[in-house]
Amino acid sequence: MFRFSPTFPPLSTAGLCAALLLALPAFANPATDAITDAWCKDLDQRLHSVSVESCRARQFLATDERTSGGRALVLRDIPASGKHATKAPRVLVIGGIHGDELTSISTVFRWLEWMHETEPAKYNWRVIPLANPDGLLVRPSTRVNGRGVDLNRNFPTPDWNSDAHKYWTERTGRDPRRNPGDSPGSEIETRWLEKQLDEFKPDVIISVHAPYNLLDYDGPAPKPLRFGRLALNRLGVYPGSLGNYGGLHKSVPVVTIELPHATMMPAMRDQRAMWLDMLGWMGQNIKAGKKH
Repeated sequence: MFRFSPTFPPLSTAGLCAALLLALPAFANPATDAITDAWCKDLDQRLHSVSVESCRARQFLATDERTSGGRALVLRDIPASGKHATKAPRVLVIGGIHGDELTSISTVFRWLEWMHETEPAKYNWRVIPLANPDGLLVRPSTRVNGRGVDLNRNFPTPDWNSDAHKYWTERTGRDPRRNPGDSPGSEIETRWLEKQLDEFKPDVIISVHAPYNLLDYDGPAPKPLRFGRLALNRLGVYPGSLGNYGGLHKSVPVVTIELPHATMMPAMRDQRAMWLDMLGWMGQNIKAGKKH
């Protein structure tokens, strides 16, 4: 079981300013400790990798939105440190878009252990460990959300109306695990993720999935070739996918990490190699956008 340290290095003046800037949504939408505490208890019951204590120590923010199952949508902002903190690139990390990909959530929690180190401290992070709580917390866990929709086929991409249901019918045989929904952006979780993109304005999106054992990539900036044992193998663009929406429609680089297994974590050395390679690629290719 993971045990996370709540200790972080002191912020410089610029870092403190960045922290206040990134914390503004918390002041606008305060959440009670009881909501995040319940969220942490749910994760403790479902994931061997997350304890209530380690989760509480991360000081997550429960936003105002609730899923169809009444569950909170939760995030955490971690500001960059140093004199250029307010101008540092912004990284949006998303795990658990598919609720049955448990390792995607556990991996994001593992990364939270390492974000105070020197290299990751060069970035402003918005971390969403679990984008589909209804899918995770039902027994057994499901790829789709509480309304039976695949969130990674529900984003309002320009081709959604013409292609989403056609693709679902002709290419998947109306597989219920890949149901794109009745309309683009029909799901609370999808609209909430859209809101995070609009408000946080990331310079790169890292979306963690399983179990295809590869990297996928959409959007501008040089593509990554390898993170640890995961090699680039582009899967194509799907109507309503985050890669399509963020990478092609919004022109924000989207790296999709497909872990080898949905329920078994990689060896620690492989987790670490993937993390360091990701940071190395970001350091060479991701710069703060003019929009900030």
